[in-house]
Amino acid sequence: MKFKKLKILIAGIVIVSACSTGINIFSDNDEVAMGQQFDQEIRKNSKEYPIYNGDPGVKDYINRNIFSEILKSPELKKTAVYSYQMEIIQNDTMLNAFAVPGGYVYLYTGLLKYLDSEAALAGVIGHEIAHVERRHATQRITSAYGIQIILSIALGNNPSQVAEMVANLFGGLALLANSRSNEDESDDYSIKYLRSTRFYPGAVKFFFEKLRDDGKVARGGQGIATFLSTHPDPIARISTTDQRLAALSIPVKSYKDSGEGFFKAEYQKFIKGKLK
Repeated sequence: MKFKKLKILIAGIVIVSACSTGINIFSDNDEVAMGQQFDQEIRKNSKEYPIYNGDPGVKDYINRNIFSEILKSPELKKTAVYSYQMEIIQNDTMLNAFAVPGGYVYLYTGLLKYLDSEAALAGVIGHEIAHVERRHATQRITSAYGIQIILSIALGNNPSQVAEMVANLFGGLALLANSRSNEDESDDYSIKYLRSTRFYPGAVKFFFEKLRDDGKVARGGQGIATFLSTHPDPIARISTTDQRLAALSIPVKSYKDSGEGFFKAEYQKFIKGKLK
């Protein structure tokens, strides 16, 4: 499938610089409030983030058959705390998905049209949920703002400060990147989440395998140089996932395979075939 002016921002929200210490002073309630504010900002910015208004059955199907199933994984620890929900953004040139604190996950139509199985989409969604569960965004915010500044804001006691912080951060939403360790950890947790579902556990790598075979990824190549400068090499991520699967005695398969756990026909019928 051809896309005009194709932009590739590989899965993962981007807000602030990486947190090297892992310190995070935000509470779960802060994350929920911040997520709500981010969602409001996204919905207000309809030019950059137009919400998908096509066949409502697409979102409903993804919610019921993929998103909700991953949320049932016993490896997820915050489903009773965060407001997990999924939205689709209408942009066919973006092969991307991202998540914000508190459980909000966004999928671009470009990504949905590019993938070819429910398993592949489940792998991406699992990766994004891991960013939320592992609290990567607020770790980076803590690092960027500094502990003393955030403590002085007293977010838990001043909701308006949450809104102000989100408004300030929103301008950089698509400009900065997750750290290499954040992305690697999210790939690992995607496998953990999918092991208790009907999907092939290693599907988080299917997206990268397809990009590689389509010539959209190459070591030192052009087109995703920005991504490669801040994320693990996509080729390395495929290899790392294969190693993790082998260590778990899970058969190593690729996106070209089919059969149990892939659901390619269902993806074409209920998702890809309904996107216009």
